[in-house]
This record gives sequence, structure tokens and C-alpha cells, in this order.
Amino acid sequence: MLNLFFRYQYSFLGSRRKRGIMKYSGIGGQAVIEGIMMKNKQEYATAVRRPDGEIEVKKDTYVSLTEKVKLLSLPFIRGVFSFADSMILGMKTLTFSASFFEDDEETEPGRLERWLDDRFGESLEKVLMPAVMVFSVIAAIVIFMVLPLGISSLLRPMVWSDTLMAFLEGMIRLAIFILYIKIISNMEDIRRTFMYHGAEHKCINCIEHGLELNVDNVRASSKQHKRCGTSFLIIVMMISILFFMVVRVEGFIPRVLSRIILIPVIAGVSYEFLRLAGRSDSAIVNFLSKPGLWMQNMTTKEPDDSMIEVAIAAVEAVFDWKEYLRENFPEGTRQNAGRDLESGAGSGGET
Repeated sequence: MLNLFFRYQYSFLGSRRKRGIMKYSGIGGQAVIEGIMMKNKQEYATAVRRPDGEIEVKKDTYVSLTEKVKLLSLPFIRGVFSFADSMILGMKTLTFSASFFEDDEETEPGRLERWLDDRFGESLEKVLMPAVMVFSVIAAIVIFMVLPLGISSLLRPMVWSDTLMAFLEGMIRLAIFILYIKIISNMEDIRRTFMYHGAEHKCINCIEHGLELNVDNVRASSKQHKRCGTSFLIIVMMISILFFMVVRVEGFIPRVLSRIILIPVIAGVSYEFLRLAGRSDSAIVNFLSKPGLWMQNMTTKEPDDSMIEVAIAAVEAVFDWKEYLRENFPEGTRQNAGRDLESGAGSGGET
């Protein structure tokens, strides 16, 4: 009976802490191949579980575009350049994590690989990185902007309202995105990356809810976080519907151009909302964040303990979580809340 009482106590206090006491830490990150990158201000660390089972941690610094040029840090402008920062840093950390697994496949390089190596030599990586980024952006625009517009245009003879057409286009865009996530999530490597993505969120949630950073507490924390890139994409899609309901252009090509031109504006507005959501725990913001959190159920999976250990290693390389807890939770933290939260709130401790 006494054990049951303490379980209830911890479950109640833990869920209360999750609902009512969340303090912004400033750290963020992303999942990479068999690892996690965590960033705090200008410092970032990439932790990777090597094939031999050991954890390799590489720490470095990255000065964002918004810090280099103050004009780019203005509200509604900084969103586009923050997205560019995340792509640049993401490519760097992905390349680092992939380097541990390239030797596993002993295959002869193809004709294109040999030509590229002969042509660019050691500078190949510097050339490929921007090329891959440009290709990724173009592919995303075609798949998630042009394709939904093309499909909805086929239905235009049956839909007389421009407002309804804009809404229909937005729903098609969302359906394509969900289908895309569903397809890639069936790949083993992507599924494991989604598990590391969950470990990243769990670590940040653990700290921001005043819990000591250990495997038990991280395991019991939520794998959903309002500052996630998945939420950003969902917000972009929702806000794009509102924009395209107002901005009406005749002709297919002008409509395509209008979608492309408005991307920076939509991204800027979406970033400001995501920034607000990450710092606010108000009922309105939490309600508006629900679609993004729901979508994270597809892009984050429950990690195993070895993945949590990698996430903790990445956090500790760039963030003094003990000092953060002392400053932001002076009432004290629970050392072993993880087991009790898991017992009382269920696996994953979802909010």
C-alpha cells in the first residue's frame, strides 16, 4: 500500500510538472545516422554509436547566418535563414555520422563516382554538399508545392470556389507529406533514425521539465516536442492554406510562381509561431501545436536505452544540465523520477 502511494505521488507530481512547469533550455538537435547532434548557442556536438559499440563524440562550433548578419535576425526574416542553418549543419553532421559506416560496404565505385573523384579530388565533399542541398530544396518544392497544385488544378472544373480550391490543395499537400513519411518509415535505417529522433526529444523534455539527465528519466519523458522540425513543416502547410486563400492568381504557371515566391514569407511566419510555441505553455499555443505534435508520432519512435545513452552524451558535451536545473528548478529535482513516471504514466510518459 505504501509503495502504491509513492507511485501515485510521483505520477501526479510528474504529470503536473510536465503540464505546468516547462522551462526553455535553448538546446536543440537532430537525429543522424546511428546518432544525435545537439546544439547549444554556437556549440554543437555529434554523438554516434560506432559499429564496435563505442560512442564517438565530436564537438565543434557553428556561427549561424542570423548571428553573422544582424539584419537576418529580424522577426519574419530570420526564419528562412534559420532553416538554411539547419540544412547546412544537418549535412555536416550527417556526413560525419555516415563516415563510420562507409567501410562496411566494399563495392567498386561507379563511373560517375570515379569521374567526380578525378574531377574534384579532396574538394569533392565541399562541392557535393551545396549541390545536394540545392537538389533537396528543388525536389521539396516540386513534390510538396507544384505537385499538389497540379493535382488540385485537375479538379478545378468541379470546384467553383477559389477558397475551397486553396483548401483542397493544402489537404492534398498534407496527404502527400503523410504518404511520404509512411513510405520511408518502412525502411530500416529511417526507422532507426526516427528512434534516435525520439531520444533527442526525450532528452530535451527531461531537462526542461526539471529532471536529472539519466536513462530512466529520459525513457519516461515525452518523445514529442513543440520545437521539432516536423511541427515546423506542419505549421508551414497550415499557414500556406491561409496565404493561398487570400493570394489568388489566374493561370497555372503564375500560381506555381506565386507558391515559390511566397515560400520565404510562409516560412518566416511559421518560424515565429514555432519560436513562440517553444517558449510558451499557454492553452492557446498548446492547442495550435497539436497537429505538429500528432505528426511527430510518425517521425519519432521509442528509442532503446543504447540510443538514449548516445543522446545524453551529445547533450553533456555542449550543455551543463546540472547548472541549468539549479538555476531554473531551485525547488530541487528528483533523481529517480524515471522509473516512477514510467510506472504511473505509462511507457513514454506522453503528454
